[in-house]
Amino acid sequence: MKKIITTILLITLFAFVTPVARASEPTNKAVVMAMQNSDMRIVALRNVLEKYDSPLAPYAESYIKNADKYGIEWELLPAIAGLESSFGKHQLPSSYNSYGWGGGRLYFDSVDDGIETVLSALKNKYMARGATTVETIAPIYSESATWAPRVRHFMNEIDREYARLGMHTLDLTI
Repeated sequence: MKKIITTILLITLFAFVTPVARASEPTNKAVVMAMQNSDMRIVALRNVLEKYDSPLAPYAESYIKNADKYGIEWELLPAIAGLESSFGKHQLPSSYNSYGWGGGRLYFDSVDDGIETVLSALKNKYMARGATTVETIAPIYSESATWAPRVRHFMNEIDREYARLGMHTLDLTI
């Protein structure tokens, strides 16, 4: 199941207008209020990465931007990093390979390069051949029979944080 989660940002206009304003009476003016202009997926992902003291936390926006670019579930690659490298904490020094890509022995130029390269490969080499879910990607990506459920565990954790934030995003200021 392909999930596309879109955060709807609201701009709310509250107008308190006195029906008949007299010169001697103050008139209430319209107050324009904007919700936080932020993709809550970024906040949710950053929260989970920070929970694990991940060096990938500053790259939450890059994960979201690139996942959207390739039409891939935004939780997938960070979840793979959770499994393969404890969210980037255990990988070859300066490899920027948090994904176990190439047995963990391939090097990327930067964290952003690793994100872009792996998502592009998932799209063009896995999904283009019909492997569109964690469960269908797993036999290609890893020899472990437990890879998919463990990646799914981290995806679900990220989703739960996103849902939790959704319950607390309506801060109104007048």
